[in-house]
Amino acid sequence: MAKVQMGPGTSIYPMPTLLVGANVDGRPNFMTVAWGNIANAEPPMVTVAIRGSRHTHKGIEQNRTFSVNIPSADLVKETDYCGIASGAKVDKVKDCQFTVFYGKLDTAPMIEQCPVNIECSVLHSLELGSHTLYVGRIEEVHVSSDCLTDGRIDLDKIKPLAYLGDPSRQYHGIGKLQGKGFSIGLEIKGKK
Repeated sequence: MAKVQMGPGTSIYPMPTLLVGANVDGRPNFMTVAWGNIANAEPPMVTVAIRGSRHTHKGIEQNRTFSVNIPSADLVKETDYCGIASGAKVDKVKDCQFTVFYGKLDTAPMIEQCPVNIECSVLHSLELGSHTLYVGRIEEVHVSSDCLTDGRIDLDKIKPLAYLGDPSRQYHGIGKLQGKGFSIGLEIKGKK
């Protein structure tokens, strides 16, 4: 198969769709982020990359805390709105009718309607150019009880969104199961 060089870019598909929360000047604010992921297991850590011009960036700098909220497909409109409206100009909590709650960290607002919420304290921040990469220590994970099966997180009940960046700029639901991790690859073992 022929390959076409596209030049340097942010071409990892799909990306997670996350709502990052921070108190900004004492008020909860949320922004949509696709550039985030798990970064470490022990202790558990997450990373998010946020432009310095974003209102949420200001709140993370003020408090050194943030939340990562995983929206379900049912929240696609609200999720997109949080990526196109600035918290410096509108009250996203009011506009989206979010119910905000706090856990261990008083300055990391979380969205009750999101099935998974992760509260984080900033351990490191790295200025990369257009974005600041925040490494947050996961202080607690909150999961809606109706999204558990036998005490474990059930992806089908969470219905998370994936984001495809330029040029399509689309949200997609997670598709059907393709194989069991740490298992399906064993079918290759022994084949030469």
